[in-house]
Amino acid sequence: MTSLIIILLITGLAIGFLSGLLGIGGGIIMTPVQYWLYTAHGISSDIAFKMALATSLAVILPTAASGVWQHQKRGCINWKIAVFMGIFTAIGGFIGAFLAAHLPVSVLKISFGVLTLLVAIRMLTFKIHDTDRPIRQNYWLWFALALPLGMISGILGIGGGIMVIPVLVMVLRFRMVNAVGTSLAMMLFTSLGGIIGYIVNGLNIPGLPEHTIGYIYWPAWLALGGTSIILAQLGAITAHKIHGRYLNYLLVILLLYIGLDMLGVIGWLAGKL
Repeated sequence: MTSLIIILLITGLAIGFLSGLLGIGGGIIMTPVQYWLYTAHGISSDIAFKMALATSLAVILPTAASGVWQHQKRGCINWKIAVFMGIFTAIGGFIGAFLAAHLPVSVLKISFGVLTLLVAIRMLTFKIHDTDRPIRQNYWLWFALALPLGMISGILGIGGGIMVIPVLVMVLRFRMVNAVGTSLAMMLFTSLGGIIGYIVNGLNIPGLPEHTIGYIYWPAWLALGGTSIILAQLGAITAHKIHGRYLNYLLVILLLYIGLDMLGVIGWLAGKL
């Protein structure tokens, strides 16, 4: 158990920095790391994956809040869009968490991997604009984007930054750095909806280890959250020193690796070497 906590503490440092830097909640990294650790300690794959999804969302809330504070000081958050879309991503997150609690782990892992790869490919082929452009002011468009984004976030246990940022940049015409800040602000809502959903649907489930509330494993939450909050500040500061194009490339590399790993490609290649 000691080794598990140490690995989670180190993971939290990486998550916090990437969260502030790229505007992602970090669930895309936290979920597979936790899943590997939980199954290695004898927890069934089904329970382990749902614990990883739920705990990731619980960590994302304070981590995103830490990054939001730094981005807000630099005036990079569009609160009108963040609050409006955030309300509906929260509703979608609750619905998604309910669906995830009743889906087999194989479906969740494949969905996680495929979605990550699709987003990576689209981000790689999209021309990043690092200049101000008129943002699309359409409430119906915001709603149509927010609800499904929240549902996917809840199902996959992620804050949604890997999907929200491409939407903000490609559809609503945000600058990359503004998309990063606004994405983090939306996560405050999205993660809360998913957290509630995983708690409600994880109550009285047999096979859960001690120290859980619903599907949330609190020792992991403390280890990941305690370190990620600190490094999210450094990540947010660094984001304002890097051109949006390079932030995009970093995000694409991260997405490609994790998507391939969740689909088993990385493990297959490692076995061939």
